[in-house]
Amino acid sequence: MKTDLAGSVKKRVKEWFDTPLHCLFTLIIALLVWKAGVPFLKWAIFNANWGFVRENLRFILFGFYPPQEQWRPLVAMVLLGVTGAVTVQARLSCKALAGMWAGFCIMAAFLLYGGFSLLVPVESARFSGLPLTLILSVTGIAVSYPLGILLALGRNSRAPVLGGVTLVYIEIFQGVPLISLLFVSSMLFPLFLPEGVSVSKLLRAETAIILSSSAYIAEAVRGGLRAVEKGQYEAAKATGMNRIGTLWYVILPQALPIAMPATVNRFITLFKDTSLVIVVALFDLLKTSQTPLANPKWMGASAEAYLFAAMIYFCFCFTLSRVGKRFEM
Repeated sequence: MKTDLAGSVKKRVKEWFDTPLHCLFTLIIALLVWKAGVPFLKWAIFNANWGFVRENLRFILFGFYPPQEQWRPLVAMVLLGVTGAVTVQARLSCKALAGMWAGFCIMAAFLLYGGFSLLVPVESARFSGLPLTLILSVTGIAVSYPLGILLALGRNSRAPVLGGVTLVYIEIFQGVPLISLLFVSSMLFPLFLPEGVSVSKLLRAETAIILSSSAYIAEAVRGGLRAVEKGQYEAAKATGMNRIGTLWYVILPQALPIAMPATVNRFITLFKDTSLVIVVALFDLLKTSQTPLANPKWMGASAEAYLFAAMIYFCFCFTLSRVGKRFEM
């Protein structure tokens, strides 16, 4: 393994200097990294006020979640990390992976919400910080992906009514900014509910995210469907498969890996877009990182706050990209 790594590094370095033009670009980039990196490291090591992060870490990560129960979202995040690592490293079947992720979602929901006389119930209004960001993103991905596949199949259908309905849905939710959908779901939607009926703000925001994301995923999957050769349909038909069997056993197993890069990009965008729930007064990770800055004690620590939040976002987005690479063709 060390030999392979050394060979890979040697090959990459050789590519950087194999032509005069590549040598020039490599030197320019190295100079820019040096000019920007050295001042940043000096600031991060000697001048940054990391006491802000140390003293506010629990609030940044867990927000208003009850302090004595914060071990529960911590365990849920550890389970998420383990599930993601198994997905990337283990060569499990899609059915096994789907079962594992379903089990994780059930366990995480039980830990976060509590109840059943085993854990103290926690209202969704107390969800904030990183747990809220993960709830919005993981649930959004888990629901919008299959919904996007169904929309893509409908958009690709020969039935004019089904194709027209899915086309209208995709065009509307692709054309409307997510921030507008969040305002509509948070402020206008409750006006249409019967008197005495209420829906939590978290569920309304989650619905807006799912509706928007599923439209984009549908277009990515539709691109994968169009990339499958027509001969695959004809070969499946020649074997006697019906249309549903053809889609399930022949077309989708080829189309979904083709669409995976675009789909993963959408998942990463979805994860970052959860920061928009600030506009409907939900305290996600970015908001809980900002809130302590109102204290005069931490005046001037905004760079540290945003850098710490950016590091967390990067770690999760990078993990998503690795998970997606596992399923690419």
